[in-house]
Amino acid sequence: MTERLSRIFNEIPRCGTFSDIACDHGYIAYAMLKSGKCEKAYVSDVSAKSLFKAEKLLSEYIAASRAQSFVSDGFDNVPKADTALIAGIGGALIIDILERAEKVGKLPENLVLQPMKHCDRVRYAAVKLGYKILKDFTVKADGQFYDIIVLTKGKDEITPEEAEFGRTNLRERPSEFKEKIRVQIGKLMSYAARENISERTRKEMLEKAKDLERYV
Repeated sequence: MTERLSRIFNEIPRCGTFSDIACDHGYIAYAMLKSGKCEKAYVSDVSAKSLFKAEKLLSEYIAASRAQSFVSDGFDNVPKADTALIAGIGGALIIDILERAEKVGKLPENLVLQPMKHCDRVRYAAVKLGYKILKDFTVKADGQFYDIIVLTKGKDEITPEEAEFGRTNLRERPSEFKEKIRVQIGKLMSYAARENISERTRKEMLEKAKDLERYV
């Protein structure tokens, strides 16, 4: 299991039934079952070919009726679970999956999300769908930065700043979040140093970099 998947796995709560939506190789579902963090796991993917990799890994649990696989677009063909993971896909797709699940009553009690982009939009959408943010923070894994969002059913409100940066990041300022911000500042400063950009663009880049400094 990669470092990214390991960090995600650590944030998934113990549960009865667990769904890994767009599961790819099925590594997290396997770890959930092997560790005893769940009693039963559902894995799904839109591609039967991709799903086969997970089915092969989970074969002993499938034979023991502790795992089931589904060719499914999001939650469409998957039984409702206590806890679900959606990781490694774009934010817009995650939002679409959640909104469609809400319409058919398949949203789980607990969610762990790891969008590859548009994290701010995912945060707004999750809160709108009736989830409360428990943890929302940046990790550095395999040389890249990722945001992990842990949610449970409940009322919540989110500020624009929390939507952009993540609630836990703002409250605790973990080292990986600060490193990510420093990288962003460096990119802005490097871009502002180019000779072939307008003075207006240069000013905007420098102002953005200065604004980000307060987070580190």
